[in-house]
Amino acid sequence: MPDIDSLKTQQNDSSFDNVWQELRWRGLVHVSTDEAALETLLGGDPITYYCGFDPTAPSLHLGNLVQLLLMRRIQLAGHKPLGLVGGSTGLIGDPRQTAERVLNTPETVAEWVGSLQVQVQRFLSFEGVNAARMVNNLDWTGPMSAIDFLRGIGKYFRVGTMVKKDIVATRLNSDEGISYTEFSYQVLQGMDYLQLFRDYNCVLQTGGSDQWGNLTSGTDLIRKVEGSHVHALGTPLITNADGTKFGKSEGNAIWLDPQMCSPYAFYQFWLNTADSDVVDRLKVFTFLSRSEIEEIATETADRPFARTGQRRLAYEVTSLVHGVDATEKVIAASAALFGNGNLSDLDEATLTAATTELPSVSVAREGLGIVDLLVASGLSESRSAARRTVGEGGAYVNNSKISDPEAIVAESDLLYGQILVLRRGKKNLAKVKVSAP
Repeated sequence: MPDIDSLKTQQNDSSFDNVWQELRWRGLVHVSTDEAALETLLGGDPITYYCGFDPTAPSLHLGNLVQLLLMRRIQLAGHKPLGLVGGSTGLIGDPRQTAERVLNTPETVAEWVGSLQVQVQRFLSFEGVNAARMVNNLDWTGPMSAIDFLRGIGKYFRVGTMVKKDIVATRLNSDEGISYTEFSYQVLQGMDYLQLFRDYNCVLQTGGSDQWGNLTSGTDLIRKVEGSHVHALGTPLITNADGTKFGKSEGNAIWLDPQMCSPYAFYQFWLNTADSDVVDRLKVFTFLSRSEIEEIATETADRPFARTGQRRLAYEVTSLVHGVDATEKVIAASAALFGNGNLSDLDEATLTAATTELPSVSVAREGLGIVDLLVASGLSESRSAARRTVGEGGAYVNNSKISDPEAIVAESDLLYGQILVLRRGKKNLAKVKVSAP
């Protein structure tokens, strides 16, 4: 990941007088408390702000990445972030649109807290006058009795207001309904904000716009208990071209953990961004300056076939999440698949990820004739067609052209002892997995 000093250089864009103006330009403000007050606040002395992440999965995902980068931008403007991973709220889970969550065991949640803390820490600086802090809401909710919770916090919440929150209203009107457990989630999140306000003078919470009801539960609680006015900022949801939300609940999450979504798959996701979305994605997910993004926007409009915006977007975001080295390996793998590099130079994990989406077939070690391989892989519909492909110079094994239709692939050609990449012509690819002897 690029170091914080290099990102700070990119962040200090002279076209903006205030980080709030930059957030607006980048399309990161969907809903907020008083905008004029927020602009003044973020343009003044350092404030403390926070964003919470619940361990309802072992990894954060693309939707969370919006918040991580937003936290980074505000920190680079001189403010102090609190990264909250919810050891207690993760035991509950915020209400979903569709159905009740399955509760995970305390042991699982504790393990996931550790994993998410590591991910959050990678995007913030823990040094200097505005160093970040990590907090866990289990520290203050764990020791609290039910009676203390109801008397000290619950009495400030009105059921009539709670049931009007969008997600609660949706669930109440569904066949599934909503349990008291999930109904109480907004009280817990409101208490988090109150605790951080008391402990750190935290005066801003950020989150996705779908969390707005939970965000305002905190601002309302602080106003009632402390008589103070604090702020909340909700970012737009990132959606598919068809308008559906990205996220684990929808089954299409793009995970930040390389074990759950490989750097290759992550890079390809961004590379496949639609032309109509690429400029907005560059604003939200990269630290490129306004002038750089405007140049890319012009290039995309004038020469969309060059896919300049997509390539830059994929490089920048993959580098932020997985590091420059992993990104360079991914780019090398993409090139090598289509003949512009040596497949044997790829490490096994990158090769496996790069070939995951290819048509695949398993064969025995005694069946490695090129004609048979082309047919078995589906690249040729018959042996005669396979012979014709070889004769015309269109057959490749691991990017090496095969000119003899009687050729047998040698054991030494197997990548990592078991993989062959076949290519017919320039673009038709298949993966062959050779079984052990």
